Amino acid sequence: MRGNIFVIGIGLIAGSVALSIKQAHSSAVVVGYDINEQNIQLSRALGIIDKACDSFEEGAKEADLIIIGTPVKQTEEIIEKLANIKLKPQVIITDVGSTKKRITEKAQILSNHGYTFIGGHPMAGSHKSGPAAAKAHLFENAFYLLTTSKHVEDRKLAELKVWLSGTKARFLVVDPDTHDELTGVVSHFPHLIAASLVHQARKKNHEDDLVTRLAAGGFRDITRIASSSPEMWRDIFIHNKEVLISLLQTWIEEMDYLKSNLLNENEMELLHYFQEAKDFRDGLPLQKKGALPSFYDLFIDVPDYPGVISEITGLLAKESISITNIRILETREEIYGVLVISFQTEDDRQNAEKCIQSNTTYETYLA
Repeated sequence: MRGNIFVIGIGLIAGSVALSIKQAHSSAVVVGYDINEQNIQLSRALGIIDKACDSFEEGAKEADLIIIGTPVKQTEEIIEKLANIKLKPQVIITDVGSTKKRITEKAQILSNHGYTFIGGHPMAGSHKSGPAAAKAHLFENAFYLLTTSKHVEDRKLAELKVWLSGTKARFLVVDPDTHDELTGVVSHFPHLIAASLVHQARKKNHEDDLVTRLAAGGFRDITRIASSSPEMWRDIFIHNKEVLISLLQTWIEEMDYLKSNLLNENEMELLHYFQEAKDFRDGLPLQKKGALPSFYDLFIDVPDYPGVISEITGLLAKESISITNIRILETREEIYGVLVISFQTEDDRQNAEKCIQSNTTYETYLA
């Protein structure tokens, strides 16, 4: 497709979307705008954008597709600015934020001018940030949620999907309320829990500094997301406060139930509680609906010595087995750690398990 793409706020997510568009549509011209001049210079050097615009208004007027890549609070402000600019009648405006209800409501002012706004939320990311971390393949096989209103024509939704086809993501169209409920459960509320666990450890550490020395393995894994941008999460929580308050109330009731069973030493109820949690968690890779991509994990006990990870990945590479993700759950000097490798299909996982068992003495298992 031909056209001008205007990217407002060039970070990891919007930068990755821009790269995927350039890869799929070589005739498209990507123009960038960012209040951080360093982001602009880096984006040009990395080929994320073709050029920068001198003003916000200049870039918006010439755009056929506008991608808003700012935090959700700033997205609302940008929508107001766009509503006061004479845009191309056929322009499509989208965003990449984590909340949708308030943003879609704000975007009504764009619809009043005859412009098309379609909310977007690619469900993938990285522990890195900024344009330097942008990758054209970041969203491959991930869910890309799109939210529409009654004012959006089917042909405009189809057009946006074509623009975004280079992401190789799986598009899922939901209404804004459903989006915020889903992401509240699988993304926003887990961050609340992670932050609260860190606060609990922080307070306990004042009494005994062994807490920080022992906080590893499972604690680090479950609280990793608490290291994300505080400003970003503050805005997300405010945007999605109704959903989070409801989830928090349900959580409190569940903790009261668990507390009661602990006080009464109700062994059968506790066993049932943990068994249900295990069964549901173990079944997640098989889910075909929702906002969680289906990945298949293989757990490998590996010794702690230099080159062990490259040894494993090298064996899989020789068999042309593709890896979706790789991580280490826990390692300690001179003992076995747990290497977790994720695959896109069950066949890949089975082939990987056979390959490792045939070429090493490492124990492999599913969880």
